[in-house]
Amino acid sequence: MPDWTIRILETPEEMSAVEALQREVWPGSETDIVPAHLLITAVHNGGVVLGAFKDAGTSYESSLLIGFVFGFPGLEFTPDGPRPKHCSHMAGVHPDHRDSGVGFALKRAQWQMVRHQGLDHITWTYDPLLSRNAFLNIARLGAVCSTYRRSEYGDMRDGLNAGLPSDRFQVDWWINTARVKRRLSKNARPTLKLNHVMRLGVRPLYSLQIGPGDPSASLRAGLPRPPEHVPPLETQLLMTEIPSDFMALKAADFSLARDWRFFSRELFETAFAQGYIVTDFIFDQASQRSFYILTDGESTLESPR
Repeated sequence: MPDWTIRILETPEEMSAVEALQREVWPGSETDIVPAHLLITAVHNGGVVLGAFKDAGTSYESSLLIGFVFGFPGLEFTPDGPRPKHCSHMAGVHPDHRDSGVGFALKRAQWQMVRHQGLDHITWTYDPLLSRNAFLNIARLGAVCSTYRRSEYGDMRDGLNAGLPSDRFQVDWWINTARVKRRLSKNARPTLKLNHVMRLGVRPLYSLQIGPGDPSASLRAGLPRPPEHVPPLETQLLMTEIPSDFMALKAADFSLARDWRFFSRELFETAFAQGYIVTDFIFDQASQRSFYILTDGESTLESPR
């Protein structure tokens, strides 16, 4: 059983705790913090703020906030006119509690709350080069993506985003679909494995170069470089590789991180313009490699139960 609980947040004191946690998750820029008064206004007008608390004592007040998710109602514009959706604006987990299941549990709780509001669509953005976020959003939650947004937030100044264009995927989470329910059920669909897609004959769209250092070194030992150009996109299923630890790569070689940003921008904009959709994500533990799976809009690839 997890040693944390999830609660709906509503009070000024709880929102102040969310403010403080944002500084831990995205350090370095006070102007990027969503203030408590805005969070309060949102929850009083249909927004949802959920928090994950780790018990640090015997009283309610002694619990420690280790994660949160914040979203609000919005509109999307379709050929048939505007329709309501839920915009999930922020989700963060304290660095000491990442990869513990807190993020998945918060999104699952958000899924339950938004369904009770009568909505069927949640959208949010994330950096497509962050493997951990991609695995959660696409593989585990079942979101899909066909929208690439260049410099979505302009120049960001926090410690995680400073210096690079703030390109983002906008994902679609169709929360009443069988796809999503399979991933969130107690008997969840297993995440896709690299050997599964390889057995089906799907191969990576390109091979990564390694450098600097020994070109014969493994991906784990060196820094993966993107191809110079996007290859032709000709198959129904595409498997495209990204760095498994983009933040470490950025810290080691900032110019290489910029190369990855502009290559991935061209790759995904080209793919989406041709009708491809991001439908899955693979993190291969053995090789420490990360891959997106894109389909042409009609093909599907589900792992066996």
